[in-house]
Amino acid sequence: MRSVKSLVAAGAVSLVSSMAFAADMAIAPPPAYAPLPIEDFGGWYLRGDIGFSNQRVSRLNNVLDANNTSSVQHLGFNTAGIFGLGAGYKFNNWFRADLTGEYRGNSQFFGTDAITFPTGFGTDTYHATKSEWVVLANAYVDLGTWWYMTPFIGAGVGGARVSINNFTDQGITSGGPPVASLAFGDNVSKWNFAWALHAGVAYKVTPNFTVELAYRYLDMGDGLTGDLRTFDGTNAFFNPTTFRSITSHDLKLGMRWNLETTQVYVPPIIRKG
Repeated sequence: MRSVKSLVAAGAVSLVSSMAFAADMAIAPPPAYAPLPIEDFGGWYLRGDIGFSNQRVSRLNNVLDANNTSSVQHLGFNTAGIFGLGAGYKFNNWFRADLTGEYRGNSQFFGTDAITFPTGFGTDTYHATKSEWVVLANAYVDLGTWWYMTPFIGAGVGGARVSINNFTDQGITSGGPPVASLAFGDNVSKWNFAWALHAGVAYKVTPNFTVELAYRYLDMGDGLTGDLRTFDGTNAFFNPTTFRSITSHDLKLGMRWNLETTQVYVPPIIRKG
């Protein structure tokens, strides 16, 4: 009987010791979960753009052209810089829109015109400078993302303030003794309807910063000079020169800053006790 009691007592002591040892052991922390990102479907952003232009004008027209039998023109602009700022909103993974304003720097214009008229022929040589302010409302469609690269297309409408400055027309006519002339046009700025087409590719450097390389076709309407006058100020009639259909093929480097930080999911902290 004594041996049975001793065995029971020894078992009880062993059980109590095991329970005390288990109570003293550290409780293992719950398994850690990696934060689950919530995809950024939209938000406000700011943008900045720089680039350069490749500009065209279809024709120069003047009221005196009515006297010409034919006219063959060769016209061109030098490349000019583009500097723009804007703000927009990304609605979802594929559609965004923004409002942009830009200054297009001075571009040197040059041209020649071979003219035939009833009493002879002549040539004109043109020089001027041109610059613009352009405001556009744009919409874009993102075409999917591969290796952080997102191609896109878009379109925009707005206005262009076209400024034609320092216009000169140096002419030589023949049909008798050659006659040289030099006419000046006063500086004129005018607002026109403008529209644009966009295409490019964007690269997301960080969740809140994206770089774009883009091409844009831009139509800015017509430019205009003041009435042409000679060096002594003589001007007998209304005769401004019109720059018909000014367009540009632009290459731009853009940057977009997302103003809304991408949210992440963090699981709640589990504490003992």
